[in-house]
Order: sequence, then structure tokens, then C-alpha cells
Amino acid sequence: MDNPLFQLENVPVQTGTIAACFNSLSSPNEKIRALERDGQLIRLKRGLYVVDSSVSGKPISTRLCANHIYGPSYVSLQWALRWYGLIPERVTTMTSATTKRSRTFENALGRFSYYQVKPEYFPIGVRSVEENGAFCLMANPEKALCDLILYDSYLPAQSVRRLEQYLAEDIRFDMDALSDLDVGIIEDCAHIGHKGQILNNLAKIIRKI
Repeated sequence: MDNPLFQLENVPVQTGTIAACFNSLSSPNEKIRALERDGQLIRLKRGLYVVDSSVSGKPISTRLCANHIYGPSYVSLQWALRWYGLIPERVTTMTSATTKRSRTFENALGRFSYYQVKPEYFPIGVRSVEENGAFCLMANPEKALCDLILYDSYLPAQSVRRLEQYLAEDIRFDMDALSDLDVGIIEDCAHIGHKGQILNNLAKIIRKI
């Protein structure tokens, strides 16, 4: 393959990495801008790009891009729950959790939102998943649900009944799948998360199934 971008595959890369592919040119940065205009490079944010699939020969992984746009982070909340088939609603924003302050980015691939969590809470229930030959960090189903509960301002009540209503009616969670969730992960989240009582109620709901 004559195009040097081919070797970068579908992994997001910094400007310097791309410029190194064209170090024989007098102005690699101008070349990068030209490649972006031509559609061969997609800018994820300032200084970060991913090679278009028509050039790399590999599909772009939006989950991997989410990890690289703002990190450390892992894909979670509504997007992860939808990916696992646990909620029916179509999700248009790539949602993630991060130890940094909450932020949102928009680019040609879509909208990427990040919600801040405690550093000690961050690693619970997070796994590495493979997609199109690359690996990215994503919440397990239990962690994704806990994250959504923690950051949903429409769930102020502490009662088990209100939580059941929230799951079944508000987010239309697949209630038949509750019994498959790992209560231990939820209890670990409850121990550290700021809505511990609500998460403990979630564990109670699962245990009584």
C-alpha cells in the first residue's frame, strides 16, 4: 500500500505520529490539513485523528475513539446499556466515565460525553473488549447501570419501589436480565458511589428475584 496512512490502521493517533509518516515533506502539518480536507483523516479533537476506513481498510471503532479523545475513560451509561441490549432506546451520544472533569466533544463521528467519577470507583466493573482488531475499555452491564443511576438527576428517591419503577418505566430496562447481573459489582459500587443507598436497593431487587 503506497499510502503511509495505511500502517496507522484504525487506532487514533496524535499529529506528531502522522507527521512522521511525511517527514520528507517541508510542511507535514500542511499535508495533514490537506488529508483532512480530502477525507482521509478524521479529526477527533485538536491534535488527534483517526484514519478513514477507506484508507486503513479497517472499520473505525467509536468506542476506541472515545477512550482516546478523553482519558482515562471507559464507555458506559446509556451507550453501553444499549450495546448490551438492556435498554431499547436508540442512543446517539457516546457516553463514558472518566476520572477527569466532565466534558463533551463533537466531531464528524458524533457526540462524545464524559462524566466524572471518583478515581477509586473508576476500575470497578471495567473490562477490555476487542473491536475490529483493537481493544477498548468498557463498563460491564452492572457498572454501566450503576453509572447511569449515579448521574441521573431524575432519581432522587431512596425507595426500592421507586427504583423498580425507574428501571421498568423510565429507562425501560430489560427486567428479565436483572437476575444475570453480578450483585457483587453493584455492592462494590455502592460502597464507593455517592448514591450508596440506591445502589444497595438495586442489589436487594436482584437478590429477591
